[in-house]
Amino acid sequence: MTWSIVARDAETGHLGIAVASRFFAVGGVVPYIRGNIGAVATQAFVNPLNGVDGLALLAAGKAPSDIVTELADRDAGRDQRQFHLIDGEGRNAAYTGSKCINWAGHIVDDNVSLAGNMLAGPQVLQATFETFRGTAAKPLAERLLEAMQAGEDVGGDKRGKQSAALVIYRDQDYGWLSLRADDHGDPLAELRRLYAVAQERYLYVAETMATRQNPSGMIDRREIDQKIATLEAERIATGRKSVSLATTAAT
Repeated sequence: MTWSIVARDAETGHLGIAVASRFFAVGGVVPYIRGNIGAVATQAFVNPLNGVDGLALLAAGKAPSDIVTELADRDAGRDQRQFHLIDGEGRNAAYTGSKCINWAGHIVDDNVSLAGNMLAGPQVLQATFETFRGTAAKPLAERLLEAMQAGEDVGGDKRGKQSAALVIYRDQDYGWLSLRADDHGDPLAELRRLYAVAQERYLYVAETMATRQNPSGMIDRREIDQKIATLEAERIATGRKSVSLATTAAT
């Protein structure tokens, strides 16, 4: 029902998952991440416990290849499952059950893995992979979005489009960015719009949030407020409209 990419930024250690599907709210069941620990995407005839328990096993220090074997061996429905995962060091592994609906398969490489089923063909994963590798100089979020669009452009999910999600964790227990388009005619385009909205204000506010290293976060928010005000002024001065759909209260 899905194809996804699970990746680690080799320079920062940040972890991300992007996923798209002709299935409602795919972002609610496929991606699982913990900062510095790892990331798991579980799909096809989805078993959410592969995400939950996969993260727990990564946190316990088990190797991704061993986790794949353990999760598959215990599951009587393994032939209909697909999942892939990466640890905090960039080691990854993937599993595609023999009864996953064609086209189905996966690609595993350093710091990235891709998996998909019900796809137009193997070119979907290949285009996604090549685009991700070819955008190494860009931020992780942009690499994941561009990679998924490349896969969509060569066929994507053979049934059509409905939902997509992008989740990125830095080094904390909570996500730095989590975007979902749950029921949309062009969900990847909607993710790109949401990412653009996040860059108008949200991502700067995220810098103020508490961390394990600084449990109080940034208490004096004047620096962030000034940054947002400056960006807003620049946008207005250049005639660029906000892409947000937010409304202003009537007076």
